[in-house]
Formats: sequence, C-alpha cells, structure tokens
Amino acid sequence: MQQNTRSQGPSFSPVGAALTAVGVVAAAGVGAFAWGSLVERRLFTLRRVSAPVLAKGAEPIRVLHISDFHLAPWQNQKQAWIRQLANLKPDLIVDTGDNLGHVDSYDALEYALEPLRGIPGVFVNGSNDYWAPGFKNPLRYFMGPSKAHPEPVALDIEREHGIFASLGWKDLNNKAASLDVRGTHIELFGVNDPHRRYDKLERISGALDDLREEESDDDNANENNTVAGRSTLTIGVAHAPYQRVLNSFVNHGAEVIFAGHTHGGQVCVPGFGALVTNCDIPRKQVKGLSLWRRGRRAAYLNVSAGLGTSIYAPVRFACLPEATLLTLTPAH
Repeated sequence: MQQNTRSQGPSFSPVGAALTAVGVVAAAGVGAFAWGSLVERRLFTLRRVSAPVLAKGAEPIRVLHISDFHLAPWQNQKQAWIRQLANLKPDLIVDTGDNLGHVDSYDALEYALEPLRGIPGVFVNGSNDYWAPGFKNPLRYFMGPSKAHPEPVALDIEREHGIFASLGWKDLNNKAASLDVRGTHIELFGVNDPHRRYDKLERISGALDDLREEESDDDNANENNTVAGRSTLTIGVAHAPYQRVLNSFVNHGAEVIFAGHTHGGQVCVPGFGALVTNCDIPRKQVKGLSLWRRGRRAAYLNVSAGLGTSIYAPVRFACLPEATLLTLTPAH
C-alpha cells in the first residue's frame, strides 16, 4: 500500500509573531534613542533664509539668530561651534534666550560668545536664564506647555546680563531700543519670558513712544539727521512664541519677529513633524521662517529650533540643533 506524505512547513504562531513585532519595535526605539542622544543632538547646523522687508535700494542685513543654548560647562563641542559663528560676519545678532543649562555655565557662556564682541546685538530672557533646569516627565509635554519646577534653583541673571552688556548688546526685556545697521534704522522691541508670564505687553506702546520721542529730540539737535529721511524697520523679539505675543507684536508694527523656546519640537516624526510645541503656536510653525498673520497685517516670523536641550532630556530626533542666518533684503 502506497502512503502519500506532505512536507510540513514551519508552523505559524500568533504569539511568536507578536513577540517578534514587539522586539523589532523595541530595537528601533533603542536605535532611535541612541541616535538622538549620542549623535543628532551634536549635529549643529546653520539654517540660511531670507526675508524681503527692507526699503528699495537698501543694503542687505545679515542677522544671526541664536537661541536655547542650554549650555553646560562640559559642552566643549557646542562652545566651539558657537565661537565659529563669528566667521559669518553678521551685521546684527538676536539672542532669544534660554542660554544657561547649568548653575556653573557663566564662564562657558562668556567664552562661547567672546568672538561675537563688537557686533551689534539684542537679547531677551527665557526661563532658563532665571532658573536652573530640573527633571520633568517628558510625557507631560503632551498635556500642554510645561510647568515650573516646584523647587527651582535661581540663576544669577545679573551676571548673565553683565556678559551681554560687555559684548555691547541691548536688553529688550519689556523694553525698546534702536540701531542703525548698513544704512537702515531699526526699531526693536521685546518682552521678557512669556512662558513664565514675565512679559508685559502693555508696556510696548510706551516703550516705543519714549524711544521715538528721544530720537526726535536728538534729531532736532542735529539738523543733518531727520527722522523723516530714514528708512526704518521694526523688529519684535520674544523667547516663547505664544499667540498673544505674536498678535501684539504685529499690532505694534513688527515686520520681522524672532523667537525660540520650542526646540523645533525636539523629537519629531519624519513626514509628520513636531509632536509638541511647548506653547500654543501651530505645529507647522514650530521652527523656521513663516508668515504670522493678524487681521490684515503680517510679519515674518523666525522660530529657532535652538542649539541645546535640557541636560535632563539630552535627545533630539529628526530635529537638528541650529542657529539661523536670516538675510534681510529689499522688498520686491
């Protein structure tokens, strides 16, 4: 009697398949974390963009936008990268805060910024210019903007401001100032950290009025220099790009706005983008150059993804650390 036999292939096990899938996902997660914590967060990059906002015939102005260093004293590679930014020879520097990442970072900050001495600059504060970082559960960022640490350690804000003053930079924390850069008169105004509600938006009008009155008095004393004859650009500066701040800036005549704080989302999904913004700005504007519209007005908005992270969350994924060289050009 002949017996038919059939070769048996490997048996399928739903449990085994599920375990394999879990293993693959876990391995991918470990690999992504390793990349983000060991490699990507050190891949400092320069983003170059331009905005046509100057008067016809004006000379281009190169603005170096730096933000969110979260600098720690042992971060030598970051310090060296910041120092070489002086080779760009910018006309103006805008620092949008969160420079410190450790209680002993002052010498490191001074060393990193030293080559930029003598270049006109302005700055505003973020919360990590006032308070040292503390551990936070990263999952809480999905529940809205982060909250203050229950027992914050105060930083020496006066020492930090002294470093900026020695560089010749102007303080825009709830203040206004002006500069003449390559033939263009620039009015700048800013606010203190909106994330901690240190901003005083109600002071902007008064600060601008005082600035213009003072300049008018100076012009009256100098017959060869009149306000009417100057090409003027208005710039707003804040650390955190909350919508209430951006709307107020546009209402007060800002043509260009600089902000940081978001870290570009810090951990992003390729093809999707940022998962969180740590404020109420739309995800699509969490980093880079865009237009912020308020009624019939609009301003160019540059949100820096920043150069650092908290020392308690040292990872970036699909979101390179950056500085920005924004070239302002004549309007078309």
